[in-house]
Amino acid sequence: MDPITFSIIRHRLYRVVEEAVITLKHVSGSAITNEGHDLMVSLYRADGSLLMGGVGFLHHLTSASEACKAIIRRFAGQINEGDLFLLNDPYTAALHTSDVYLVSPIHHDGKLVAWSACFVHVFDIGAMNPGGFAPDAPDIFSEGFSSPGLKLIDRGVMREDVWDTMLNMVRGPEMVALDLRSMIACNNVAKERMLALIDKYGADTVDEAGSTLIEQSERRMRDRLRELPDGEWQSRQYFSVKDEVYRVLLTMRKSGDELEFDFTGSSPQSPYSLNCSKWAALGGLFAPLFPLLCYDITWNEGVIRPVRMIAPEGTVVNCRRPAPVSVATVGAIQSVNNAACAAIGKMLSASDRYADEATAVWHANHFAIFMFGANQRGGYSIGILTETFAGAGGGRQVGDGVDIGGEIPNPISRMANVETIEATFPVRYLFRRRRIDSGGPGRHRGGVGGEFMLVAHDAPDGGIDYVISGKGAAFPQSDGMAGGYPGAANDYVRIAGVGGKDVPLGAEDVEGKREAIAWGVHALRGNDALHVRWNGGGGFGDPLDRSAESIGRDVADGTVSVEAARALYGVVLADGALDPAATERARAAMRLTRKNREAA
Repeated sequence: MDPITFSIIRHRLYRVVEEAVITLKHVSGSAITNEGHDLMVSLYRADGSLLMGGVGFLHHLTSASEACKAIIRRFAGQINEGDLFLLNDPYTAALHTSDVYLVSPIHHDGKLVAWSACFVHVFDIGAMNPGGFAPDAPDIFSEGFSSPGLKLIDRGVMREDVWDTMLNMVRGPEMVALDLRSMIACNNVAKERMLALIDKYGADTVDEAGSTLIEQSERRMRDRLRELPDGEWQSRQYFSVKDEVYRVLLTMRKSGDELEFDFTGSSPQSPYSLNCSKWAALGGLFAPLFPLLCYDITWNEGVIRPVRMIAPEGTVVNCRRPAPVSVATVGAIQSVNNAACAAIGKMLSASDRYADEATAVWHANHFAIFMFGANQRGGYSIGILTETFAGAGGGRQVGDGVDIGGEIPNPISRMANVETIEATFPVRYLFRRRRIDSGGPGRHRGGVGGEFMLVAHDAPDGGIDYVISGKGAAFPQSDGMAGGYPGAANDYVRIAGVGGKDVPLGAEDVEGKREAIAWGVHALRGNDALHVRWNGGGGFGDPLDRSAESIGRDVADGTVSVEAARALYGVVLADGALDPAATERARAAMRLTRKNREAA
């Protein structure tokens, strides 16, 4: 088609999605949505295939496509102008029950021409734990309301029976209603802007532009794959729950213009809710693939076509119903993210042309702490501590990772201000800061994560409860690359007898009985404190190749300790000053130790 018209329509499609995202954030009253950006908005063609992927958590681009297709199958002959559908069943398309999809058909002159779709993590879904994360749920039936598809709005009229039934099943129905209304508004804006575009250029022209855009993306994706070396790369992720260890094993094969992700060898499905369904695993591998391989390609069905996934049924990455999955997004799905990121990074490193774009694994372990209980105003609050979205950048071929630098699968993630959390829950931060020595050592250091400490404050019930889904702290998951070390693992500690005292300079200044925690429901009451440290990004390259001057700056900046500088980098500092001779001797000794170990 005419290239000028094509470019204008493509740009307008971007703008449709962007304006719908803005609407979603402005109407929502939830920090997880408008601060953490735990959201997604995208456009789909009449058959449900992805037309224009939006920002937010990219796992949902393919899952929402399957949601549209599921609605098309389920409601054949009953999809009318003005309808809006809800779907949140993980075994149909969603990631877990808390991620509710609202999908809206877009009609023009009585003909179905497109779909808009969005999701947010709703305030509550009626699961056994407030907020939807249910670490100890024995099955999906304990994880709240779940629908494989229902009609929420019929020909522009809200189905009050369905609406009232949903709100009758959740805690905080006012906030859940606001979540749903924000998504309705989002879809309305997307529909209005799409129809305005079609009115100006015609349905056939817009459809042709969409088809051309998908063909262009597929061609460019296949061209990129042909530029990369053929081969096979492996990565693996380990995580633990209650002393049980699980593994996600990935073998990625690239041949010609096709890419295969094979998860054969992954652990059998778990009795705990960290499993994920097939559609969630597919979204999990695409979440890093879109930004790493397709940063300059429109994210749509064309990118998806050259990619194939093998995920054996009955494993943690493709569990059988009714296995519990409420913690999937920070459990198996995130390990799929990490494994795919690592394998793609290895493939890029093997390419002369694209080696500079290789990266170690970024923020690899969300900690997803949901607080719930009576707030300081006499109401009831449920929500996530948004520090989990702050992340940490992985070290790269071309430079260090970004400290508290977000994550690959969500390019717009961020954490809320301390004041936002303190206004939502009856808590007080003792500190929130960068976490020293958390970034993976390497020639290019991984970005550091962070840490914070909370106590109850002005709580009518004497405190507040929280759900923690930490997958333990036994294994670092932010893999390094090309000789780089992994970032530090997460760490969760409850400390008795802290609240009410002066703000400490750091956790090392806090006295009290310490208890490591990682999984389940806990209380923050009385004078107890919660201390959380989150992971840094993986390092890139041999730490002994990092310049001693860079390590000196790291120590001065508070991202690397003097002890780690010596033990991991072989850099000796005395009273803050670099000792070049001692550093040269230390590094020579470390290299000799490596050589002797390899010879043995």
